[in-house]
Amino acid sequence: MSLFGKLFGTGGKGGKSPTPQEAIQRLRDTEEMLMKKQEFLEKKIEQELLTAKKNGTKNKRAALQALKRKKRYEKQLAQIDGTLSTIEFQREALENANTNTEVLKNMGFAAKAMKAAHENMDIDKVDDLMQEITEGQELAQEISDAISKPVGFGEEFDEDELMAELEELEQEELDKNLLEIGENVPLPNVPSTLPARPAAKKKEEEDEDDMKDLEAWAEAM
Repeated sequence: MSLFGKLFGTGGKGGKSPTPQEAIQRLRDTEEMLMKKQEFLEKKIEQELLTAKKNGTKNKRAALQALKRKKRYEKQLAQIDGTLSTIEFQREALENANTNTEVLKNMGFAAKAMKAAHENMDIDKVDDLMQEITEGQELAQEISDAISKPVGFGEEFDEDELMAELEELEQEELDKNLLEIGENVPLPNVPSTLPARPAAKKKEEEDEDDMKDLEAWAEAM
């Protein structure tokens, strides 16, 4: 079987096309085969080069034949390099195509699942449901507000009037307390006579008078 037959199969027009995975695997197998061929040719080139060097001065004919074979091997090696580059490019293109195919397949699968999920949904029914939910929430809030409101059993009072009355009562109580404090505190008594001089102060004044008399007597002498 030829190389192309191995790569692409021998099926006719009605044959089944290979999958991307199969083609990628065959390209990898071909790459592996060609790389082994490269290694073989590189070894042959080294051998022919050694033969040419060995017979360069002794047997020119053998040396020339070795160099010719070396050139043919080098040409084949260059051809294999080009073929490997082409196969690598083709394999990468197939891998990208296979990836894109899988991505699109999964996206299509997800789109079908989303369509099936929404298939039994009616937008009008959704709107009605949301309206019912909103009304239910509003009703629940009204009930909560009604329950939490203080119950006065029908009695309603003006808060301002109650506060004014409370302030009046507090002011009356304050005035009453001030009057009681004023009545219970006694006033201080006013003294009828001046307080007597302290004895020490009186004696000090007498001593000063005696000193003045003594000084006057001394000046008169």
